[in-house]
Amino acid sequence: MEWLSDNWIFNEIIRPVFDITILAFLIYQIYTILVQTRAVQLVKGAFLVVLVYAAAFFLRLDTLLWIMNRLTTVIVIILAIVFQPELRNIVMRIGQGQWFRFSPGGKVQQLDSVLSSVEMLAGRRRGCLIVFLRRVEIKNVLDTGTRLGADISTSLILTIFGSDTPLHDGAVVVQRGKILAAGCFLPLSEQADIRRSFGSRHRAALGLAEVTDAVILIVSEETGAVSLAYEASLYYDLNIEEARGTLKRLLNFKDEPEEAGEETAVEE
Repeated sequence: MEWLSDNWIFNEIIRPVFDITILAFLIYQIYTILVQTRAVQLVKGAFLVVLVYAAAFFLRLDTLLWIMNRLTTVIVIILAIVFQPELRNIVMRIGQGQWFRFSPGGKVQQLDSVLSSVEMLAGRRRGCLIVFLRRVEIKNVLDTGTRLGADISTSLILTIFGSDTPLHDGAVVVQRGKILAAGCFLPLSEQADIRRSFGSRHRAALGLAEVTDAVILIVSEETGAVSLAYEASLYYDLNIEEARGTLKRLLNFKDEPEEAGEETAVEE
C-alpha cells in the first residue's frame, strides 16, 4: 500500500472526495433519522444552548459564562432525561435500519387493492390496521403475528378484517407487494398529549411510527375515519385520495406501464 501514500492523485483528489462522501452520507442518514422522530426537538434545544454560550463567549458575559460552565454537565443530564424516548428511538433506528436499502416501492395496482379494501371497511365501520414497511425491520413485531407471505389482494384484506377472525384485532404487515404477517401487535405510543378519543389502533399505529420509519394505515372502528401514522405523527380523517397520494409518495409506488398490445388495441 506504499504506492497509495506516494500517489498525488489519491492523496489530493480521491481521498478527500471519499472522505467528504462518507461524511455527507452519515449526515444525511442522521438527518433522516432525526426527521422521522421527535428528536428534532432535541437538536433545537442543543442548538439554542450552543447559541447562548457562543453569544456569552463573544460578548464576554462573564456571569452567564460562569453559570453555563458550572451547569454544562447538569444541562446534558437534563436533556438526556427529558429526551430519553427520542434518544432510545435513534439508537433503535440505527440498530434496526439497513442504510443501503432503498425504499421498497411497488406497483400502484397493489396500493389500489389495499385502498379498495380500506374504503369498504371504512363504510362498514370495521377497524383496520395495515403497516407498510420501509427501511427499518420489525422482526419482533412480525413474530407476534401469523406469517402469511401472501400476495396483496382486496379479498384477503377483507377476509382478515371484515369478519371476526382471530387475526382481525392485530395489524397486517405489508412489504414489496406481499402481506408478510397478520394479527401482529404494535407498541403503544408514549406521547402524553395524544387525544383521549383515539382508540388502541391509533395509539398502536403512532407507537410504531415513533420507533420505526414504517407508514401505518388506520381505519377507525367507531367513526370509519381513515388515518395515516408516520414519522412520529398521526394524520387523522383523510379521504381515500389524500391517503393514496401520501402512500404513493412515501412508499415510492410506481404506475405500471401499459403493454404494447393494449396500446395498439386502444389506437385501433
